Amino acid sequence: MTEPPQPPNQPPTPSGYGHLPGPPQQGYGYPQGENPYAQQPAPGHQQPYPQQPPTVAAYPAHNLQPPAPGTPGAPGMPPKKKLTLIVAASVAAVLVLGGVGYVAFGGDEDPKQPVAQESGDAKPSASPSVDMGDGSGPGGNQQTDLNAGRKQGEDKVLWLKTTKIDGPGAGVPAKGQWVVGDTVAKTVDKTIKGYAVADGKEKWTITFPAKICGTTRATTDDGKTVVMYADGPSDTANCNQIRMVDLKAGKEGWSKEVAKESAFDMFLDPSLAMTGDVVTVNRLTRATAFKISTGEKLFGSPSEGCVPGAYAAGSGKLIGIATCNDADMTVEIQDADPATGKKTWTYRLPKGWKVSRVYSVDPVVLHLKNASSKENSVVVLGPDGKQRTTLSGEGSFSTECSMSYDDSLQGCATAVADAGTLYLPTKAAIGKANEIVAFDLTTGKAKWRVPAGEGRTLEPVKAANGQLIAYRKAEANTGGEVLSIPADGSTPTALLRHPSGPSAPIESSFYSPQVDYADGRFFISTSRLLAQDKDEKLLMVFGK
Repeated sequence: MTEPPQPPNQPPTPSGYGHLPGPPQQGYGYPQGENPYAQQPAPGHQQPYPQQPPTVAAYPAHNLQPPAPGTPGAPGMPPKKKLTLIVAASVAAVLVLGGVGYVAFGGDEDPKQPVAQESGDAKPSASPSVDMGDGSGPGGNQQTDLNAGRKQGEDKVLWLKTTKIDGPGAGVPAKGQWVVGDTVAKTVDKTIKGYAVADGKEKWTITFPAKICGTTRATTDDGKTVVMYADGPSDTANCNQIRMVDLKAGKEGWSKEVAKESAFDMFLDPSLAMTGDVVTVNRLTRATAFKISTGEKLFGSPSEGCVPGAYAAGSGKLIGIATCNDADMTVEIQDADPATGKKTWTYRLPKGWKVSRVYSVDPVVLHLKNASSKENSVVVLGPDGKQRTTLSGEGSFSTECSMSYDDSLQGCATAVADAGTLYLPTKAAIGKANEIVAFDLTTGKAKWRVPAGEGRTLEPVKAANGQLIAYRKAEANTGGEVLSIPADGSTPTALLRHPSGPSAPIESSFYSPQVDYADGRFFISTSRLLAQDKDEKLLMVFGK
């Protein structure tokens, strides 16, 4: 197969570039019905709120496409037919990345028991509720027993939080979710609320002047994060205000407006990246860095040369994605000093190649795309910025990142990396199951595969203590599971088995869910609310 031309002063590219164009990306979908907590959308059902195609792509250098308006069956919709493992053995050893999320279709087969071993450890630690109000804050406000009919070996729903809000016809965003100590915090429109992880009792509320329009999953070691909000209530308001929030204490810190770096600096679809005491505000053509503790501006994008429009951050590192002012508008990867933004090395991509996602910053793992040829590649860079390898393996891998639609540079929640391994879920064919594939970041080869089991979908959540934490997604009549997969890919251990009674249709139908596993508890919440002045499920927590 033909390799793309090499960038200047770079080593030869190992094989592994995919040459199969992916299908069109899926759009948003949202379930609706008499029971807003558990109703399943009918096959082919048109989603109830108007679609919101972005006005422009997030970053020219990222080559990201907006979802197709009105497309049903988007990521986060409840799976409704059994899926079984499929890998085309005859496919060449090339990592083929499609441009579509997981798609679910209707069916009514009986669920099968999970292929995993039970474990008695990973029990949640005690977490007392600290109500900062008058003691009347609601707890887990479910009206039915979600643990009714719980089978032997199944764990519990600890609580379900619902909310009632009246908003515009397109609904309101609710993307932010953080678990910090004994608190889980969740955004809804203009507010962040903190809840006790043990019982769901409301601890605090922070209200912003206008809607929250940008968050990051990251927090500092002491539980602080930075949130973006609009500069006014109108639909045309700019998303250019930032505020530091102490999630442990439930208190606001500094706030400021992010000034334009140039006349062409546009705050369209901005995003945030955090590492250490540094946060960057990424937007269309520029990026600005601030000190989280004080709000002090550290640096902005240069006015000439290769200009970063976004940074990826983590593990004390900052990686810039810059567009160069040359005839081909080539893209340059930059290792930047988090305090000054100064480059320590650069890696120039060949003509026509863009960065779609950054899966890891230490080591640097990039998903690259060529819009003209429809080629994809996942490239690993060494600590000196030189190309180490490209990933190769049989199967089809989703670029839509399934669980939660997020087109930011580091928004792929289901691509998880540690120091030596990248874990990716395969994209299953209709009626088949998927698997998680572990890729060695030194060789680029697949080390092992763990199948989801008949009729299920398995997705990485986080890598911790030499093991991978994965979520086996719920179905309408089968609860989800949290699994621990050993470093060698051997038999998974079930950390939590969620009930298959009345809670399963609720768990399986969260819209584009945000998920996390911390201290023996599993958290799942919606990313958007219909906001039709009716109770809707917001946040659900499982544990022992």
